[in-house]
Amino acid sequence: MTDLTPRIDPPMAADETAMLTAWLDYHRSTLALKCEGLSDDQLRLRSVPPSSLSLLGLVRHMAEVEQHWFQTVLSGAEITASHYWTEADPDGDFNHVDTADVAADFATWHAEVEAARRASAGLSLDTAGKRLRHGQEVTLRWILVHMIEEYARHNGHADLLRELVDGKTGE
Repeated sequence: MTDLTPRIDPPMAADETAMLTAWLDYHRSTLALKCEGLSDDQLRLRSVPPSSLSLLGLVRHMAEVEQHWFQTVLSGAEITASHYWTEADPDGDFNHVDTADVAADFATWHAEVEAARRASAGLSLDTAGKRLRHGQEVTLRWILVHMIEEYARHNGHADLLRELVDGKTGE
């Protein structure tokens, strides 16, 4: 359920596109590893009140982030409904994990990762997204760097959450 791809160390020397995509895949796989072998209840376990942070919430959040940057911003798709959040509850990806379908949520994340890979395949890093951010063009290069940062930050949260669940630590 959690496997995206085996976690492969990024190359020490590569062109910029290969380097950025390798680091993004590394961080995607890191989140999957942090969730590996846990029960649905363990994936739903919250950190500390008042935080609603959980491993499942992180997976749901990253599905939303993948969709936003690659489908909406880069490709210009009209997304009419979010997977998890609403205007009334912008943190629905984190808030509504207690009864969430874990397998379906992981499938959504995997599907968004694959859609992101398809959306960016073969594009120049200088390709501008079809939507602006704060009135400015956003390039694929910026999106990839941002996604690496987003996963890296949340993988730090995932480290702490996994340690809370079963004491497991590691990369």
